[in-house]
Amino acid sequence: MRAVVMGGTSGIGLATAEHLASAKFDVTVTGRDPVKLADLEGRFAGAERVDGNDRDAVAAFFKRLGPFEHLVLAFSPGAVGLGPIREISLDDFETAFSGKLFGYVHAIRQAQVTESITMISAASARAALPGTVTLAAVNGAIERMVSPLAAELAPVRVNAVSPGIIDTAWWSFLPDDQRQAQFTAAAGSVPAGRIGTAADVAGAVAYLVDASLVTGTILPMDGGFTVA
Repeated sequence: MRAVVMGGTSGIGLATAEHLASAKFDVTVTGRDPVKLADLEGRFAGAERVDGNDRDAVAAFFKRLGPFEHLVLAFSPGAVGLGPIREISLDDFETAFSGKLFGYVHAIRQAQVTESITMISAASARAALPGTVTLAAVNGAIERMVSPLAAELAPVRVNAVSPGIIDTAWWSFLPDDQRQAQFTAAAGSVPAGRIGTAADVAGAVAYLVDASLVTGTILPMDGGFTVA
């Protein structure tokens, strides 16, 4: 059984690749950073340098790869576009869409996937937090694609995992003390009483990859944030 994890060299993508590999999937990861890819040598069936924004490179990668069973899309342009709508630049807004949503769409169009597609979105899609308009727009668009894609691409299953605050390098734009204060405050505000880890999200992705009767679903992994 083969799986491709795009954006699989760090954070949620890497944790997902490791989880699937431990379950005996033949995993190919893609990423942009040659140093991170070099660190993964020998850990997976394949590790290839593919920029999700380079449409020709993505098309060539999937043509070379041929049919495979499971696709996981875990692109992240980072915290670009975070801030009040009147202060962020339109360039950052466009970069956020290009780095995640448009990359997902192009990969789905090109991949010869036969069983499941799982996308990583975020709880910002369903929240009302000032300063997150860009994130909400990108992830909201991803989540709205799930149902029609599941209907259109059937019998390929299409789902998304929607994390809340997860302790990954995404938060590296904050100094350590501010980041820990943010995590502590977030943990105290959700029913689960803690923030998430990349491994938590990886487990949710693995569930959806294996759940042959689940399609068109968005699985929140936010500790209850969007129901609290």
